[in-house]
Amino acid sequence: NFSYLSNIKGEIQIKNNKVFNSNINAKLNNKTNFILSIFTNDKKQKITNLEIDEPEPFIKNFKFIKGFKEGNLLYESSQYEGKTISNLKIMDFKVQEVPVLAKLLTLASLQGIADLLTGEGIRFTDFEMDYETLGNTTNIKELYAIGPAISLIMDGYIVKDNLTSLKGT
Repeated sequence: NFSYLSNIKGEIQIKNNKVFNSNINAKLNNKTNFILSIFTNDKKQKITNLEIDEPEPFIKNFKFIKGFKEGNLLYESSQYEGKTISNLKIMDFKVQEVPVLAKLLTLASLQGIADLLTGEGIRFTDFEMDYETLGNTTNIKELYAIGPAISLIMDGYIVKDNLTSLKGT
């Protein structure tokens, strides 16, 4: 309701009511870059690339992430015969609303104490997730987030609306 794209330039090719190819450049909220390209190759693989500066309007739609600020997002995926292989990267961002356990763990470092005292959130320099989706199941091959106060690495799987199984450090 509060975000919009402007200065939209590009083209979209639609075949059989599906996006076949596209290349779109725009400004998000009149200030940051939004770049989307979709390409279908000769093997009928659909390759999607998305780049968003300050992607907060998109990330706030995910219920499990709250208080996301700043950052740059890069998303790449390849879809073929119902299976999607994806990579999501987010760099230089902050998360303000984190679970109590994460807040306690950040107190183990001076940077973590500073992050909590400023109220700006816990900073991360890198987040990356490699995952595959087939039907209702998402297999997370590797998910990691690195920050000056706290880092994590996980893998596992999610069955939509049914089960989440993650393990890591």
